[in-house]
Amino acid sequence: MANERLDSMLARYAEVSLLIQDPDLVHDAKKYRDTMREYSTLSEISEAKAALDKLEEDAAGARQLLQTENDAEMKELAREELKGLEEKIAAAEEKLKFMLIPKDPLDEKNIIMEIRAGTGGEEAALFASDLYRMYSRFAETKGWKFEIMNTNETELGGFKEIVFSISGSSGIGSNVYENLRYESGVHRVQRVPATESSGRIHTSAVSVAVLPEIEETEIHIRQEDCKWEVMRAGGPGGQCVNTTDSAVRLTHIPSGIVIHMQEEKSQLRNKEKAMSLLRSRLFEMEESKKQAERSEARKSQVGTGDRSERIRTYNYPQNRVTDHRINENYNLDVIMNGDLAKLLDALKLSAREEKLQSA
Repeated sequence: MANERLDSMLARYAEVSLLIQDPDLVHDAKKYRDTMREYSTLSEISEAKAALDKLEEDAAGARQLLQTENDAEMKELAREELKGLEEKIAAAEEKLKFMLIPKDPLDEKNIIMEIRAGTGGEEAALFASDLYRMYSRFAETKGWKFEIMNTNETELGGFKEIVFSISGSSGIGSNVYENLRYESGVHRVQRVPATESSGRIHTSAVSVAVLPEIEETEIHIRQEDCKWEVMRAGGPGGQCVNTTDSAVRLTHIPSGIVIHMQEEKSQLRNKEKAMSLLRSRLFEMEESKKQAERSEARKSQVGTGDRSERIRTYNYPQNRVTDHRINENYNLDVIMNGDLAKLLDALKLSAREEKLQSA
């Protein structure tokens, strides 16, 4: 497999293998973490290349045997062995190709997820609540932490809007954003609403946005561009839930983004969460603009985070979930219980194949 990128990465692997032996590396926590992460990635590529080389060596031996062996039975065995080795080589080459696709540095980020009820009124709000439970259960299976940042609850327990963060462990390999980034979009539900007395099936929609959590050092926000207002927090139906001015409204003047945060009892904590969400939204706006410029001619929308797109339908009468980007169906009960692994893996594979074709 002649590949300049592969040769370059193997050379870098040799360099990093020496770097991790430097005893001074552990004194710089960030450098140590980044170096070990790079070593982990490159070592997997090195091992995959070594495995491919071994298969090709075995295949060369089987071909040699076919040319020199006179015994018919031995030749047949060599022919069968060569066939199996060629299949393994093809699979190993494909695996290595995928590993050579440049990784998105955002994949390792924690996320802020926003779920908003769309068309469908109270039924859409109830489904937004169902989606929140689905994602929180998935996060629990992965050992991730999730924290509610802001909610706008309805009288029946649904959510007009819920914003929450999901964070993985501090170790290598959590990749929260990589796993959930393709959930951005419009989720459509077809079912008989709890509020429907005639038993008719309704179609409602909920929008989901998945934003990578951006550190303060990664994006600069001028304080003079921010307008702060404080107020008392309110509950469902306007019910007053506390008597202090802890809720905040942040308006970012240049972009027009407005964020209301009231979940915490502390005004300072609400301000911190509002700034965190603002950083992620500003970053998403800039990334979306860059992506639109880069992929104007692309037809597929996988991975673009286009929220106007209907990405999935949850059909309750047929107990079926259909993801329209990969045209695959899944058991609805399983999905709503938070067992998203197969679905998310299929979306990641589809996105990787698209990247490979683009490369």
